[in-house]
Amino acid sequence: MKKDLSKVYARLMDKFKEMIVLSSASSLLGWDMMTMMPPKGINLRSQQLALLAALGHRMATDPEVGKLLDTMMQHSNYEVLDAIQKRNVDLIRKSYLEQVALPEELVTEMQRQHSIAHDVWRKAKTSNDWKTFMPELEKNVDLAKRAADILMKVKKTDTSYDALIDIYEAKMTAKDIDQLFTELRSGLIWLMDKIKNSPYQPDTSLLHRRIPIDLQRKISIALTQAVQYDVISKNAAGRIDETEHPFTTGYYDDVRITTHYYEDQFTHSLFSILHESGHALYEQQINPEWIFQPVGTACSMGIHESQSRFVENIVGRSLDFWTYFLPKLKNIAGDVISDFDLERFVEAINLVTPTKIRIEADEVTYGLHVIIRFNIEKDLFAGNISVKDLPEIWNQSYKEYLGVKIENYTEGILQDMHWASGDFGYFPCYALGNLYDGQLLAKMNQDMPNWHQDLAKDGFTMVKDWLGQNVHSLGNLYDPPELIKKITTKELTVEPYLKYLNDKYSRIYKMPNK
Repeated sequence: MKKDLSKVYARLMDKFKEMIVLSSASSLLGWDMMTMMPPKGINLRSQQLALLAALGHRMATDPEVGKLLDTMMQHSNYEVLDAIQKRNVDLIRKSYLEQVALPEELVTEMQRQHSIAHDVWRKAKTSNDWKTFMPELEKNVDLAKRAADILMKVKKTDTSYDALIDIYEAKMTAKDIDQLFTELRSGLIWLMDKIKNSPYQPDTSLLHRRIPIDLQRKISIALTQAVQYDVISKNAAGRIDETEHPFTTGYYDDVRITTHYYEDQFTHSLFSILHESGHALYEQQINPEWIFQPVGTACSMGIHESQSRFVENIVGRSLDFWTYFLPKLKNIAGDVISDFDLERFVEAINLVTPTKIRIEADEVTYGLHVIIRFNIEKDLFAGNISVKDLPEIWNQSYKEYLGVKIENYTEGILQDMHWASGDFGYFPCYALGNLYDGQLLAKMNQDMPNWHQDLAKDGFTMVKDWLGQNVHSLGNLYDPPELIKKITTKELTVEPYLKYLNDKYSRIYKMPNK
């Protein structure tokens, strides 16, 4: 009987491998749509992606998968399976039950509509044209509500929005997030006021140097080399391309990142490259023995964002990293930045000031951008507000939370691509990632008290290895709350992240640390 169980399990893994291969092919078409596809290709591409979504849905809901799962779960020797095998079965079963509940025509229509909406959003953002994008967003929301209403019954969540959150952050609810974000908001606003009232303010004039885009491309490659995300060798498993909104996509040996260059804002690409490289490293350092298995995927998007923001901020905005990398940057850029002073530069890239654009926000104000979006999504799916209300609510929220006035749609409601792509429930993951980082950093400080000095002298290897061993290699073996507790021995809390911010910015702004 044990041998029979092994055969059933092997067949189940074969079925999953087919699904993941198809999914990776679909993601490449999505990458091409955002990077290389000619403008006229959108109608054909939307149909291609819709067909792949339909095929993926059929594979995920194949009756054979259901029979294999039933056989596994009812087998007398099921308990003989190890923890990894049981997790694989549990993850496939969760996906199967959810996908069976979703009609194929709904899945297909969502994919087709998301492709069209993303294309309309991209053009609308460029032309500041909310009215053109609004009906496409309404369609996205309606489709998401239909799917969420179905999924909440399968997932047994209290609300439809919780069902959407669970897609990206398993075992988290809006109520859980609300509690965390209430404490986070209070701590961030307190620190913002403290910084605002500090008599010492960094000089950021050096950040306005105009650096040609061709030169920035060379800097981007050097940055990826510095954090050991390979995009240039004969064995490279990554590449850099350019898009309106930076993103990462891929699987194991083919993980690609994108960025956006501004000649008069060169730090924009610096930190988007670091951010996306953090995502890529996570994908590439998952246990290679788990490829084509459910455990060989990322734990959640919140954990994913913790890894990207760890590389971008905790490492990439540190004095230690720039002690190591600024001389290399000067060698590449030459006379343009030859006069950059290390401490002045590090202070400048850590300036805290409210901004209108989320991806340009500093570490302290960033969480407020996310909380605004979380609150909007929560109300939207509760039926308290409608799509047509969003620009006004958005603008009011930015004035209340950050004290900034939104002047147009492009810098307001149209700035992010997530809702155009149908990614409702994703935004909370960014701030949750920050909170995960607070606890991961505290644990890394315990395990490697000298990592700062090593980073400044020898580069990123020690940090990369620690993240690889403690986070990346574990893939999807645990749900996020369990993973963070396993790594740090503690439940998720806000305090470690707020402590990190207060310690760091008290030094930069020369303030009492209390």
